[in-house]
Amino acid sequence: MDSVKPLIELEPDDDGRIRRTGNVLTASIHIITVVVGAGVLALAWAMAQLGWIAGIGSIITFSAISVFTYSLVADCYRYPDPVTGQRNYTYMQAVKAYLGGTMHVLCGLVQYTKLAGITVGYTITSSTSLVAIRKAICFHRAGNAASCKFSNNPFMIGFGILQIFLSQIPNFHELTWLSTAAAITSFGYVFIGSGLCLSIVLSGKGAATSITGTKLPVEDKLLKVFTAMGNIGLACTYATVIYDIMDTLKSHPAENKQMKRANVLGLTAMTILFLLCSGLGYAAFGDNTPGNILTGFTEPFWLVALGNGCIVIHMIGAYQVMGQPFFRIVEMGANMVWPHSDFINKEYPLMMGNVMVRFNLFRLVWRTIFVILATILAMVMPFFSEVLSLLGAIGFGPLVVFFPIQMHIAQKQIRKLSLRWCCLQFITSLGFIVSVTAVIGSIHGIIQDFNKTHLFMSKQ
Repeated sequence: MDSVKPLIELEPDDDGRIRRTGNVLTASIHIITVVVGAGVLALAWAMAQLGWIAGIGSIITFSAISVFTYSLVADCYRYPDPVTGQRNYTYMQAVKAYLGGTMHVLCGLVQYTKLAGITVGYTITSSTSLVAIRKAICFHRAGNAASCKFSNNPFMIGFGILQIFLSQIPNFHELTWLSTAAAITSFGYVFIGSGLCLSIVLSGKGAATSITGTKLPVEDKLLKVFTAMGNIGLACTYATVIYDIMDTLKSHPAENKQMKRANVLGLTAMTILFLLCSGLGYAAFGDNTPGNILTGFTEPFWLVALGNGCIVIHMIGAYQVMGQPFFRIVEMGANMVWPHSDFINKEYPLMMGNVMVRFNLFRLVWRTIFVILATILAMVMPFFSEVLSLLGAIGFGPLVVFFPIQMHIAQKQIRKLSLRWCCLQFITSLGFIVSVTAVIGSIHGIIQDFNKTHLFMSKQ
């Protein structure tokens, strides 16, 4: 029997690929790793805008909707049968299989617009954290009365230069080490931020809070609430990688059943973490809760610097994790339009010491231009909460609510205007309303911030 076991383990899966060995626990860990990101640090600000009742209620509601719709997505991993059908390896492939070419194109536009936009958000986040490190050191040396305001621009430029070099790595799989480091550091800064907030609350120095949140004129309050909804939506989104996670699961029991359990476990842990971070942040800072809770601390400066350093490391890796799929789709399109162009397709070998590397002229030019444009855009609007909210608004309604529900209706052939169909479309409408209002709120916030600062002259 011992001699047979290795042969069984080497048998390929039903699609001819290496046998998958993932399970519910590993999938849950992947989900938690994906959702624990910079968006979590903005949830305290969102809680401050909404207040205790609406804030807690919104996080739980978003999580409940996510559990439901991601379970529908899990059923669409295979087509047409959720257990025995052909695998869909990407979210877009599933949309094409169930909803057709037009929806496939629409899904691609939403997904890749969000991926491109996230690189701008990550540039802003990293520069904000680097400035926070410099401010913490400045206050530590000169005292809290010192004037410690610094421009984000030098840090954005430095971050952009680093990303230009990393972007030349041709293969996404070669970035595994960077992605792993990013995942580890994401937990580091979330727990440091929450711990610092907890220390303020336990010391009795927490700020006043209320069940309705910040006191503002009605119009401003409403727009801030819309923006807060976008922040929560961004934090709950992992639709772009859900099929990558499912593609690691073993076939027995069925992948959709395992993924549904993983969704419940992962999103439950996510909800507890979100409530912890947002609640502690709001309790510590009250109406003055910053967009990124770590930027609200200056002491102990070494711990603040460590937490913000973890954010920067995470952003370096996350930029490439999100940017590489966007780079790849553009390069695939260029290859299809100009299949015989040496500029686009030819790889040139280059010796760097004892290492052979290959570079491509189109990849060098196009990816460099993209990173430069993303950096300039971040310098033009370095507004943390509003930009993250806009990205959340773009992704939540279409990717977390609309496409999963429409695929489910097509898969189960639910009769139009039936009670079940109407209930599902009602949830779709709610997702659409949340996305539209979050877009309105975040764009209004960006415009307001523009009016308060001079172009390329923002300091914090």
